[in-house]
Amino acid sequence: MSDKIELTKLRLIEGIWHGSLKHHGRDGTWQPNIEVTHLGFLVDGVEVEEDHVQECWHVRVPIPASRIADGVQTFVIKDRHEAMMLGSFSIIAGDALAEDIRAELSLLRAELDMLKKVFRRHCLETLQD
Repeated sequence: MSDKIELTKLRLIEGIWHGSLKHHGRDGTWQPNIEVTHLGFLVDGVEVEEDHVQECWHVRVPIPASRIADGVQTFVIKDRHEAMMLGSFSIIAGDALAEDIRAELSLLRAELDMLKKVFRRHCLETLQD
């Protein structure tokens, strides 16, 4: 299929996910029919607005406070007309995030210790020459 729908994340600010939607290969009559789901439930308040200057559609997805919880929360963005997934975004919060950060920090410390040992050995070898 030569037609291509492209959804690009712009930002997530003040509880609203913002994106830009472009449709390549169609005339100006195409209009998106977007739905956003979280755990199979529709997210209310999704806005899609055409921007004639940028030749795209601006998508705004409000993130309901009731959908924010510990762990990873994934929101799926689909186009009903094309019956296809356009993209998704995730929010990570709570203890799961803390464990990931601790594990990453531990790994970085181990790598730094290894680099320090190698650097010291290199310095000693360089001084002996």
